[in-house]
Amino acid sequence: MTFESLGLSQSVLQALELKGYGTPTPIQAQAIPHVLEGRDLLGIAQTGTGKTAAFMLPSIDRLVASDKRPKPRSCRMLVLAPTRELAGQIADSARDYAKFAHLKVVTVFGGTSVSRNRQDVARGVDILIATPGRLVDLCDQKALDLSQVEILVLDEADQMLDLGFIHALRAIVRLLPQKRQTLFFSATMPNAIKQLAGQYLSDPTQVSVAPQATTAERVQQYVCFVGQAEKQALLTLALRKGLHSGEMDRVLIFTRTKHGADRVVKKLAQSGIRSNAIHGNKSQPQRERALGEFRQGSVRVLVATDIAARGIDIPGVSHVVNFELPNVAEQYVHRIGRTARAGREGVAISFCAQDERDYLRDIQRLTRVTLDQVPLPEGLRAEVEIVAKHVEPVRGPRPQPRRNGGGDRRDKRTEAQRDARGEARVEPRSGHGDRRKAHGAGSAHPGGNAGNRRRRNRGGRPGGQRAQA
Repeated sequence: MTFESLGLSQSVLQALELKGYGTPTPIQAQAIPHVLEGRDLLGIAQTGTGKTAAFMLPSIDRLVASDKRPKPRSCRMLVLAPTRELAGQIADSARDYAKFAHLKVVTVFGGTSVSRNRQDVARGVDILIATPGRLVDLCDQKALDLSQVEILVLDEADQMLDLGFIHALRAIVRLLPQKRQTLFFSATMPNAIKQLAGQYLSDPTQVSVAPQATTAERVQQYVCFVGQAEKQALLTLALRKGLHSGEMDRVLIFTRTKHGADRVVKKLAQSGIRSNAIHGNKSQPQRERALGEFRQGSVRVLVATDIAARGIDIPGVSHVVNFELPNVAEQYVHRIGRTARAGREGVAISFCAQDERDYLRDIQRLTRVTLDQVPLPEGLRAEVEIVAKHVEPVRGPRPQPRRNGGGDRRDKRTEAQRDARGEARVEPRSGHGDRRKAHGAGSAHPGGNAGNRRRRNRGGRPGGQRAQA
């Protein structure tokens, strides 16, 4: 199957040829014909499956075919994304795909100038990519009129709901015309998404790729049982060895909190390892610089929260480190999906403290994979003592209640809504003052040659032990 056989126009095909795209992905092959026909669509697909092109390519053709010019302060196609990073990636792709279609593409999201956003939409926009918070602000200020929208796209719909944007979504939809094409894309299909689709989609076609509760076959998954106070030393040892030997190319490290991410970066710097953090308290220029240096490889370690990392699609991530296990098992699948892209192999290593064992059980139950255990490396105790001298020890984050899905919606909602509006949240200090006992963060690096038990133990297992959660 080719893109030409799907019925796309010559201008879009020319743009695809320029990018070197030859064969559509499964989600593209399924979705594009339905979108070209003007059907509403519900697509189930994760980041990295090609879903942006699945909705953007046929939508560009439909906009060109309708041959309308956008009115002042209006847009013809509206794409909603939960985070700034995802909005920026969608916009970059849209500009590439519309290169020969001569359509105006604009992004609006928190952390950027509102006055600049007003200027960008003043003369009208063909394709507008936005986060809900900033979009509502512009509409409230009468700077944007949504009554001319022909196509609405809601990307990462499940994450949008998890972040507490449901009220903003409803406010936005009320401003849209009844006659429009609506496209929903989600990584999972919880009841909340089904209900939302029932409200806003008209006789939709449903397409899906890959079971969402499984993990990538090309990702070698390991766990290291370690105390909270030893995590930072473990991470330092693993990075020092892996980056120096070339076993690690780019490493993406996940923490559960923003302050936890900053703490890991600070302690790595004190050990001579460069890294950047990306989370909701970072300004847009700081985020762009961190992602740019990570993409270029000038800084090979990026520390992120789940919210900030949603939508990040960077080739060449060789390792994912779960410095802290997620309290929502589905987030584990999203995290490790950042590696093993484009046919490559990847490694995911999780640090599991005693109070995180329940999270590990949930993850293994969901993925149906028993993570191979990695023994603690030699020299850990000495490194723990070295790291402890750098800074006053601080206590690790209190384990959060496990969730069957969605996580702590209240906390996420606060961060996400402020994030979309470009605000920073100041987290309260501990009731015991500034001094806290710290855990470090870190991760052991397994050799990377062993497979998981699910893949018939190809090449053996590091340490030869079974992970007992």
